[in-house]
Amino acid sequence: MQTLKLYKDLPHIKSVGADDISLKIKYCGVCFADVVWTRNKHGDSMYPLVPGHEIVGVVTATGSNVKGFKVGDHVGVGTYVNSCRNCEYCDDFLEIFCSKGGTFTFNRIDSDGTVTKGGYSSFIVVHERYCYKIPDGYPLDKAAPLLCAGITVYSPMMRHKMNQPGKSLGVIGLGGLGHMAVKFGKAFGLKVTVFSTSESKKEEALNLLRADNFVISSDEQQMMSLGKSLDYIIDTASGDHPFDPYMSLLKVGGVLVLVGFPSEVRLLPISLNMGAKSISGSMTGGTKETQEMLNFCATNRVYPEVEVINIQYINEALERLIKRDVKYRFVIDIANSLS
Repeated sequence: MQTLKLYKDLPHIKSVGADDISLKIKYCGVCFADVVWTRNKHGDSMYPLVPGHEIVGVVTATGSNVKGFKVGDHVGVGTYVNSCRNCEYCDDFLEIFCSKGGTFTFNRIDSDGTVTKGGYSSFIVVHERYCYKIPDGYPLDKAAPLLCAGITVYSPMMRHKMNQPGKSLGVIGLGGLGHMAVKFGKAFGLKVTVFSTSESKKEEALNLLRADNFVISSDEQQMMSLGKSLDYIIDTASGDHPFDPYMSLLKVGGVLVLVGFPSEVRLLPISLNMGAKSISGSMTGGTKETQEMLNFCATNRVYPEVEVINIQYINEALERLIKRDVKYRFVIDIANSLS
């Protein structure tokens, strides 16, 4: 088993520039991306590597040009910390799609030539554009997963107008992303059906997350009973799975949005053409909609389900994450782990 080593004095904090804020990190969510890059799954990991891109903390210093934040503010940092800031996508505050490539929060080369390092750390310095105000009173440990898992499902839900009360939403998979899709669906007033391969998730789907329906996706009779009944589907599953059975559940003009990463997407053309249905992909979101999501969660009391851990437990947590043994997001208590 590969393990993470903890360093007390790893020198990676850049100085605070005129447009930067310095953040003392309180909490950091644990995403599957942390598994991917700590274990060099893509062959591009740059060690020593500091993962973590669901970061929440307190502002300790601000640059001379910073207007939107002050010392003491509760602030979040998500999956990227830089972009070109002058392409059409940056101009539309969709920096995650920056034409020159956004700079991820860890394991990427920043504009100053340094390697970005993430939230498994005590401090981080970030340009104010890529920081978000955590609304007053919102629990900081629960805010952390919103900065990746939350925005990853919120962004396409808003893009495809899934906030229309009374419409029907299907959610494939009930992990970190899936449980947030259920929570947003209910907050939007949708009728939510959860699809899972595991009967063990039924009780929590219906009672904890308040989904309206639970379906075992391998049960053909249950699946057929929902034919042409859904307006939208959010597919969070990263394991390989068939798509045609789910497309048959969509109404005319329905859309399936893929936010997971299976190895391939295969479906028959008739699954799209008959019924004018579509399939779409999505990443995380831009800075403007990320702040809107945080505000929405505070106003509507949408809170992720988290298991708070000390950073000394991170290797066990990553192993459990691989085994899908978490309900529904690990969050590291940085402040009390690295004091």
